[in-house]
Amino acid sequence: MARPISKVAPQWWDYTTLDEELLADAAKLTPDDLLQLSRPGFEVRIFDTLEELFCAEALEYIEAWQQSTPDNPCGICGPVGPTEQLPLVARMVNALGIDLKKRDAHFWGMDEWVDENDIPVPVEFPLSFAKADKDLCFNRIDPKYSMPTANLHFPTGDLEAYSKSYDDVRCLVMQGGQGEVKHWAFNDPPKREGDYVDAPPPPEVYRELGTRVTDLHPMTVIQNARTSGGGYVPMVPTRACTVGPKETWKAERVSIWHPGHHDNPFGMRLSALMISKGIADTSLPMSLLADHPNVTFSYYRGGIGTVETEMH
Repeated sequence: MARPISKVAPQWWDYTTLDEELLADAAKLTPDDLLQLSRPGFEVRIFDTLEELFCAEALEYIEAWQQSTPDNPCGICGPVGPTEQLPLVARMVNALGIDLKKRDAHFWGMDEWVDENDIPVPVEFPLSFAKADKDLCFNRIDPKYSMPTANLHFPTGDLEAYSKSYDDVRCLVMQGGQGEVKHWAFNDPPKREGDYVDAPPPPEVYRELGTRVTDLHPMTVIQNARTSGGGYVPMVPTRACTVGPKETWKAERVSIWHPGHHDNPFGMRLSALMISKGIADTSLPMSLLADHPNVTFSYYRGGIGTVETEMH
């Protein structure tokens, strides 16, 4: 039977083209059901307060950097979305006196906007992710503890060098959020074109994608306008540079954080269900993590919500 046409972007693949029975099963999940989705290689955690959630997310930075040594450097790849953990990271580094320079600790940014010429936006661009990382975290770390500029890796400039850095240095954790189109970083669903008009690319094809400049699904453009620009769509680029699945699978663990305001209650359930059941479909990129050996989903209980009809 032919796959449905997307309800939101007919020229694209996305989760609205999935089997209706699977979608209905996801909608029924309760918070306790989510916890039951844990299996070897996939852990679901629920935090009762936002303070606990973001503190735990910040601690992943600290734990990764504390393992780094000059003869075995390592680090963490982090998102801008959520961002609430970033000032906490700087405060923890300063309070604990963690000398990131001495430890040869590393950090990777996940993604960055590009302009109409596919050139990464400068750090002065208001929506720049590198700017957010620096303003909210790295510029707040005491200079005597801060890591060398060379140890901050952003997907700008030489993308091959950025990708190769995952071979040169151990990435202990790749953190991420989940967008409304069910992406991590900007690994959006593909367009419905070429060889993939009738079915989306198979997971093994998508998994080969490395760091690249890519088109953004219309849902992603709308979401970023909503979360970062007060809904002002004209200021949001439609293309961006992103870390790819290729680099993601070099990370020892993938850690996804769900505070409840980046994706909706239904989406936060659907990706967990598909990963738990081993259902990988590129129309929902997050589901490809079903094949990663070590994935953690962390939810804020108050953000899980319900999937019910509500008329206000």
